[in-house]
Amino acid sequence: MTPSFWSLLPLLVALVFAFTTRSAIPALLAGVIVGAFMMGGNPLIGLNETFQEALGTGNFIWICQIVMSIGVLTELFKHSGAISGFAHRLSRFGDSKRSVGITTWGLGLVIIDDYFSPLLVGTIMRPLSDKARISREKFAYLLDAMTSPVCVLMPFLAYGAYIASLVSVQEGMTATGTELLIQSIPYNFYSLLTVAMAAVVALGWMPDFGPMRTAEQRVLGGGPLIREGAAALLTDSDLPPKQDSSLPSLVLYLFIPIAMVMSIALGSFFVSGSILIAEAFLSATAWLLLVMGIRKQFDSLGDAVGLVLSGIRSILPALLIIALAYSLNTVTERLEAADWLVSVSSGFLTPGLLVSMTFVLGAVISFSTGTSWGTFALLMPLALPLAIAFSTGPEDPLIVQTIAAVTGGGIFGDHTSPVSDTSVLASAGAGSDHMDHVITQLPYALVVAAVTALLYLLV
Repeated sequence: MTPSFWSLLPLLVALVFAFTTRSAIPALLAGVIVGAFMMGGNPLIGLNETFQEALGTGNFIWICQIVMSIGVLTELFKHSGAISGFAHRLSRFGDSKRSVGITTWGLGLVIIDDYFSPLLVGTIMRPLSDKARISREKFAYLLDAMTSPVCVLMPFLAYGAYIASLVSVQEGMTATGTELLIQSIPYNFYSLLTVAMAAVVALGWMPDFGPMRTAEQRVLGGGPLIREGAAALLTDSDLPPKQDSSLPSLVLYLFIPIAMVMSIALGSFFVSGSILIAEAFLSATAWLLLVMGIRKQFDSLGDAVGLVLSGIRSILPALLIIALAYSLNTVTERLEAADWLVSVSSGFLTPGLLVSMTFVLGAVISFSTGTSWGTFALLMPLALPLAIAFSTGPEDPLIVQTIAAVTGGGIFGDHTSPVSDTSVLASAGAGSDHMDHVITQLPYALVVAAVTALLYLLV
């Protein structure tokens, strides 16, 4: 069909269903079914073909490898006593809401990865967060705010390499893509303000508002940490008794695996230019299995296999939502929804509005599709040539401001959309209902987005 407003219908169905029922899985499935019907033919056959196209790709298999490895790694962390031991160490710094919140925020600055960070930090900090009586919704917000908004500020990681490559292929560039990306970081107001706002929320310096206030009042009134009737995205299992909280145990069972993930990921980038993140997680998992086997922490080989399967089972709800999100993204891509948004918005872009409108358009596209990288790929070829045409010379900040606007707009959806994989993983890491996380987080993100759009009008 010709791209039009109706190209957005599958997404709108999914969003309305999700926000009204607070149930992500049937909402996403409804959107995919509507999209399969719109693409013509038998809806059942179209649905099957959509699943095959979306899920039978190296990209989806790659993320499945990563997510399942993280699930297994998390289960091994628990069984080894590393999680309880590290939580015990952290508790010495205080277990108040403020100390737990700012520690969660700080770990997000140290463990920089949009997949690993929310699951690992969530697993480590969840016992302390629960003890401090922080609602799962607020905990999920703190985890999510420290994923892609942090990653995109690091120019030498995957996000930076990808954005720099998109910038470098545009004609008329007076510097390398990486140089321009680094210059754009001070103008990436959305990511910077999101990280700053998360710190303010963690410290308790800002009163809660919107649905987040309702969630926190529920907990303050003695209610449950997760809304009654909600479904935690990551199944909770009781942590085993802390076996050994000494430094050697933490080094073997926690610090070395994390160091392996970070060193393999960063090392592969600097050596080959590609980040072997799946290989990094598999290596860390293999290390833990080997060490725990040598130290006889498994009763048998079957016990080790059982732990691996338990880790995979714990992450299955998140994987199902990611699979449906990929399918909905495929539907909206086939219907050319993002292209239609770009075409109807390009006429409004003028020199005075270019940066602000670019950010707003990027936010709409990324929220609609749940992908920041797809948004970067769509908008960079549109916005950068306009910025070059409108600029007064190589020293004009309009170019780097436009790069920052595209980047921040893409991160908005990656951070807030119910079909974003990083948002799903933040819900999983916090043990929160996914739609509860999306609904409570969105007003905070919209405030930051509104301030960002205003700042772009003023700079």
